Amino acid sequence: MALALMSALMHAIFGALQKGRHDPWLSRGAIDLCILLIALPVGLWAVPHPQGAEWLILIGAAGIQLIYKVAMALAYSRAAFSVVYPVTRGMGPLATGVFAGLFLAEHFNLWQWVGVMMLSGAILGLSALNLRAERLAPRAVRHGLIWAVAAGILVAVYTTYSAWGIRQTANPFTYLVWFFVMTALDMPLVLAVRAWRGGLPPVMPLALRGLAGALLAFASFGGVMLACRLVPVGQAAVLRETSSVFAALIGWAFLGDTVGPARMAAVVLIALGAVIVQIAA
Repeated sequence: MALALMSALMHAIFGALQKGRHDPWLSRGAIDLCILLIALPVGLWAVPHPQGAEWLILIGAAGIQLIYKVAMALAYSRAAFSVVYPVTRGMGPLATGVFAGLFLAEHFNLWQWVGVMMLSGAILGLSALNLRAERLAPRAVRHGLIWAVAAGILVAVYTTYSAWGIRQTANPFTYLVWFFVMTALDMPLVLAVRAWRGGLPPVMPLALRGLAGALLAFASFGGVMLACRLVPVGQAAVLRETSSVFAALIGWAFLGDTVGPARMAAVVLIALGAVIVQIAA
């Protein structure tokens, strides 16, 4: 539970960092470049190397992650973070529960499904509230929401797949470190192409954003994957999606966001849904 909740907090900060004031493609490229520069030496000299079929599992994870990152960047480039992020995270627990049952034989009971529906419904409700407050072109919002839903389904795919993958690896840190290496090879190329075509913003702020994002990614994904070795993947995924609670609290405490009764009710329902899932296990 501690690992999954830590992952939720880190992911809320990570999501805001990627959206930020830079082009989301540039932000993601800078983050992945920093991930690669940190993870590759660790993979080469500090953890056992993957063996045999473990390489195939990692290649599959890299492919899924690439599709997810493209969907997420497309969503962020078309609609506001406050609209896109809750949709993606709200879809995750529902789809993860289904995929974990289909592929890992880990099934929620009735009360756990009640908790999941409460949590996911409240997260999607936050997106609806934020959408009403945003003045965006309808077509851009529609495209952003389509990509956000696709990214939410892909969250469930990569969470379920990686939970299976890390359980197939004798040393979990072998999977984690080489996962970061394999999945960080793509977006730096996108960064290079976009920089060549249109130039870069000031390099130092982008580099600092990349370093911060890399450290947050290690804590966020690493935390939830280690949690998946200890508890069923659906429970870990539900706890991770309390990131929307942390995002709302951070916005209220540090960014001057107005919470209001409706948003406060949604935050309470998210937390209550997560509690029901854990108690009913």
